[in-house]
Amino acid sequence: MKKTIPILLLLVSLYTHAQAVRKYSNEFMNIGVDAAALGMSNAVTAFTGDVNSGYWNPAGLLKIEDHEAALMHASYFANIAQYDYAAYAKKIDDQSAWGISLIRFGVDDILNTTQLIDSEGNIDYNRISLFSTADYGLTFSYARKMKLEGFQYGVNAKVIRRVIGDFANSWGFGIDAGLQLDRNGWHFGLMLRDITTTYNVWAIDEDKYNQIKDAVEGQNQEMPESTEITLPKAQLGIAKKFEFHYDYTLLAAVNLNMQFAQTNDIISTSAVSIDPAVGFEFSYTDLVFLRAGVGNFQNVEQIDGTTKVNFQPNIGLGFKYKGIQVDYALTDLGDQSAALYSNIFSVKVDLSIFR
Repeated sequence: MKKTIPILLLLVSLYTHAQAVRKYSNEFMNIGVDAAALGMSNAVTAFTGDVNSGYWNPAGLLKIEDHEAALMHASYFANIAQYDYAAYAKKIDDQSAWGISLIRFGVDDILNTTQLIDSEGNIDYNRISLFSTADYGLTFSYARKMKLEGFQYGVNAKVIRRVIGDFANSWGFGIDAGLQLDRNGWHFGLMLRDITTTYNVWAIDEDKYNQIKDAVEGQNQEMPESTEITLPKAQLGIAKKFEFHYDYTLLAAVNLNMQFAQTNDIISTSAVSIDPAVGFEFSYTDLVFLRAGVGNFQNVEQIDGTTKVNFQPNIGLGFKYKGIQVDYALTDLGDQSAALYSNIFSVKVDLSIFR
């Protein structure tokens, strides 16, 4: 029972100590989608070209032949947090395409023990209730070819909804933009996330807040700020596919993931921090896929004061038959030492097979 109180306080304190601009605001939108991409350590900015491009780089939606749908589910932190994703995309004509996707990241059935003790100091277990905390991201995507041969661009309009039981909720809005260039077998891509600095406005129930602000003496004494801004991020990618005897192919891809703030990334300055990622996909007759990647290179300070570079390796495999593709990835939210690896499955369907 005691464990539920720190969980509740942690959720609320995220907003108590918030500033208007947060380095890690709306981070659930950066986890990633599609087991195929996650197996390659997310190094897909340059070549993505299916329904999942609405997330990775909307310019890639133009590579869809007809219309597609995708689903993914993942559990994190020993099944405490659930991550779900669904998407649909359709080609409009030879020059344009559109898509829509929804992400939910939530923790359900959290025990609310803030009213466990009644006004007379007695413990009353009937006063315990349940609540959920969930983040939602709804994205509308549009892609179009440019007049320059090989160039295409895409934009995302995002609506963010975040809910913490009856305590607080917010709405947010933002824009992404992507660009791809295919030339002589090489693929180049640029994805700019939150280029308008995604803006969240919070509504906080003051009565609910007043009930918990004194749960831990000296903490949560001030009302949280009602606004937050998500800073822009950028991904720059390059990829190339190599063919062997027609039946075998090897796709190699590199991403440079950039944040415009100083972090623990392996390359870090006051202006920009860069985390490289490398991914590979081996394919046999476009039927069976084996994937591997490495990314999330971080400078981590050790107990003795020295610095060690940690990284996160990922692996995955996939199978495609008659327009239906099932993919698997072994990945996590942190680095290789966190021991929080999750088994992730996703499904992608070319809906034209049902015509």
